[in-house]
Amino acid sequence: MNLLFKPAKTLGASLLLASAFMAQPVLANGPIGEHVNHLQANLKSYAEEVEWMVGKVDTMVSDYDKKGAKAVKTDDLIEYWESVKFHSAIETNYVPVYASIWQGIYGVKMAIENGKPAAEVRKEQEAMNIALWQGLGAVKLAAKFQQKGLLESVKATATEEMTQSATIDEIKHKLDRVVAKFAERLQDEATDIVHDTYLHLFEGVEGTLIEQDANLVEVLEKDFNVTLPQAIKNGKSVDDVRNVVSGMQTKLDRAKTLIEKAEKSRKDVF
Repeated sequence: MNLLFKPAKTLGASLLLASAFMAQPVLANGPIGEHVNHLQANLKSYAEEVEWMVGKVDTMVSDYDKKGAKAVKTDDLIEYWESVKFHSAIETNYVPVYASIWQGIYGVKMAIENGKPAAEVRKEQEAMNIALWQGLGAVKLAAKFQQKGLLESVKATATEEMTQSATIDEIKHKLDRVVAKFAERLQDEATDIVHDTYLHLFEGVEGTLIEQDANLVEVLEKDFNVTLPQAIKNGKSVDDVRNVVSGMQTKLDRAKTLIEKAEKSRKDVF
């Protein structure tokens, strides 16, 4: 596998990824290591960690193919991932790929535990590998932005008072984290993020939004309090939860447009 990041096939895809880095706040919910604020200096280490993990999982799948499920410990998959620094590098820079990596890891884990044929396990392994290499590419791109001063340092909590339009960006980022935590099989934590985001962020912009589009607020309230929590609770797939979140983020894009329009109107008045 070539360690060099292979650029996106189109300029549009590259710009979309770039905008994702610059739009999302850089927050973290636990010890992550100062290395995430020095991505460029750690790229070689991250690449080696990805190679290491790909190799460890390949060995596990090969052992499963030759000796059966009793020859492997699937819990090791999670230990491998959580032991590498790259884990927090991708989590703090591009949450959607972070969720995909977890999805791939559990794809391999569950395929082995359910006694699937080795060929099916290999398919899950390939999906995991693709997500890992995509994650490395995303971190390399983030390193370039970081060197140019376009990324803020990672901090534990948000400390600056945000505008309402910036709050919408934060809500969207929190929803990405919901998918990531669900992919980690941390359902309670995913649900807590949904509720906290609604109470501490969305309710803060509801007043402005109701003035602009009351129906949009009503739909989003249902998404936060019924649709997304039920998708998490009812054991839907990661893709199902991601689809719910994607739909909410589209609505939030509409909300941000309305809020920015309202903010501009207030500035024009004063």
